[in-house]
Amino acid sequence: MNDSAGAVLLGFFGTFFIIWLAIIVFMIIVNWKMFQKAGKPGWAAIIPIYNVIVLFEIIGYKWYYIFLLFLGVIPFVGQIALLLFVISYSIKLAKSFGQGVGFGIGLWLVNPVFVAIIAFNNNINYVGPAVNGDIDFNDLF
Repeated sequence: MNDSAGAVLLGFFGTFFIIWLAIIVFMIIVNWKMFQKAGKPGWAAIIPIYNVIVLFEIIGYKWYYIFLLFLGVIPFVGQIALLLFVISYSIKLAKSFGQGVGFGIGLWLVNPVFVAIIAFNNNINYVGPAVNGDIDFNDLF
């Protein structure tokens, strides 16, 4: 490999890294704002695993539901179950902020955009947990 190919490769990965870092910072900011809107500490957005537990508290899920995120390691059946859980989780998060099923599907498909809408739209307020700790897949069907 000559010097120009190395420079191009370095430029590509450098640009990719900067974009990746910008997305990470953006998601920290919007999650911080969303947590504050729900009455939770904003700093929880920067603590791995704890931020998911706080999101579950916002929805009304118990903390130990975090283990359901490991369903993806089970081939096929576990991955389908994880997909259904994530869709249900997104819908419940939307309902916790007074939004409907369509907004929840948006949270699932284009998460950064819809979380930013929750965080920065003054007309969207936290209305309380959408569930009492139980997983309800009835919203999907």
